[in-house]
Amino acid sequence: MSQKNPRETARQNRKGRIRKRIFGTEQRPRLSVFRSAKHIYAQLVIDSTGSTILAASTLSPDLRSEIGDLDKSGAAKKVGQWIGKKALEKNIQQVVFDRNGFLYHGRIKALADGARESGLVF
Repeated sequence: MSQKNPRETARQNRKGRIRKRIFGTEQRPRLSVFRSAKHIYAQLVIDSTGSTILAASTLSPDLRSEIGDLDKSGAAKKVGQWIGKKALEKNIQQVVFDRNGFLYHGRIKALADGARESGLVF
């Protein structure tokens, strides 16, 4: 019999509580972050239409060469900088940060710092 991972269940509960309050609009899309053991993913989402404007991850071909042999936090910061730069090119200055139930620490914080450094406001 398979059992649910209590840490994942707790994260899903946190995610639900967060998502009740966070909503991305066209003027201020939601910057959603997902962290796996090896990689980090970020996307800008408009919740009213359910569409993704922009997406980036450590697996993106554009970023693979830039990331090279950086550690996971350094790679997360590069992803944040890249998504911030591309968002500004699409004339998006403000976003709503959705940490997706993950603690604001480590790679999640590094991605947020990278996005802020590139000019996104949240």
